[in-house]
Amino acid sequence: MSSGGPSQPSPYSPPPAQPQQQGQQPQYGQPQPQPQHGQPPQYSAQQYAQSNYMPPQFAQQPVYASVLAQPTPYSPPAPAAPSPAQGLPPLPPGRRGGRIALYSLFGFLGLLMLALVAYFGLFLGAAASVIGLVLALVPLAIVFFVVRMIDRWEPEPKSLVFFAIAWGAIAAVGLTLLVDLGLTAVLGFRGEVAGAVVQAPIVEEFWKGIGVFLIFLIARRSFDGPVDGVVYGALVGAGFAFTENIQYFAISLIEGGGGQLTVTFILRAIMSPFAHAMFTSLTGLAIGLAARRHASSGAALGFGVLGMLGAMLLHGLWNGSSFVNFFLLYFVLQVPLFVGFIFGIIALRREESRLTRARLGDYASAGWFTPEEVTMLATPAGRKTGLAWASQLRGDRRPLMRQFIKDATMLASVRQRAITGRDPMAPADEQALLARTRAARAALLAY
Repeated sequence: MSSGGPSQPSPYSPPPAQPQQQGQQPQYGQPQPQPQHGQPPQYSAQQYAQSNYMPPQFAQQPVYASVLAQPTPYSPPAPAAPSPAQGLPPLPPGRRGGRIALYSLFGFLGLLMLALVAYFGLFLGAAASVIGLVLALVPLAIVFFVVRMIDRWEPEPKSLVFFAIAWGAIAAVGLTLLVDLGLTAVLGFRGEVAGAVVQAPIVEEFWKGIGVFLIFLIARRSFDGPVDGVVYGALVGAGFAFTENIQYFAISLIEGGGGQLTVTFILRAIMSPFAHAMFTSLTGLAIGLAARRHASSGAALGFGVLGMLGAMLLHGLWNGSSFVNFFLLYFVLQVPLFVGFIFGIIALRREESRLTRARLGDYASAGWFTPEEVTMLATPAGRKTGLAWASQLRGDRRPLMRQFIKDATMLASVRQRAITGRDPMAPADEQALLARTRAARAALLAY
């Protein structure tokens, strides 16, 4: 039944017949209208072209007959495709000023690295430097593996991880060498004990601590708390130890051959690979505590100075042990300090786990997660179980589960920053991460 207005024809209905103009000659190969009783009329190509149903781009193209073609009086356009679904939202980028500062610092590190390469090649020789570099990779790999285990709960951005190592390996070492050369030119030669116990800890920990503080300034949104500070400080210290070990190993090889090189390698790479990482992590821990309290840059600098003083004290004790009974101080002082360091890291990780569970619990109360999902996402045992379950799904969906865990952990950190009011970009991050976690869950449960 009609509603009163003209009915709209179906897109699959043939076009209406157009009267043929008088004197117009039929064109060869084109069907002419021959209406018959009970059959639809046939139309010419001109009538097709004049029809509203034929798109112009199709009407202008010639049609070639084929013996295999199926005769059709009218070929309507295919239905229009629906608008594409909204893609997975990316996280809002960080501050433009922070990215520019990071790229500028990378450029500075590149220039300084060229100077360090020339220094090692000139004073130590290419062969000894290469051997020292290869051996120095061993303690660096050990420390990096342990630090990444600590950082596994909420991984830091790869660019900042690389910058932390590069700052310690290039800038801290290069600037320390410049200060040593300047002090030697001004004050002359200083005693070995004064240089190792006083000057080296102060100068080295100062430049390493500057690197940690720079990361805090340019990446405040990735510097959430004490665990992040320990991670960045340990990476800066590991980078510094890497370049310093190249020098020590090369000098040992030049002066004492393979025997002295073996002793130096055991002392520095096997017995004490975490020394520099542990010293500088105190500076990072102090700055991380300031970051957790939403401290200003000035307050974070004050916290960092306190942590740096502790790093200098430990560094001086470590260097001083080489002038007395090294093995006695090693087992009486350094081993207990290292064990305490490990227990402190475990305690910090448990605190992050508790905070993550509490913040995700807020979203569970609002219906975003189930209580079981919060347990799976916010506890080590739950994550292990979740990954084992994802591995049994079709196609091994552990990468999806890892992304789900990562986004949920970031979501908890974003909410913590939002409720403390220390991140104006937190609401945008929150919306994007909520969409990402929902998409990850849907992909995990898809059949």
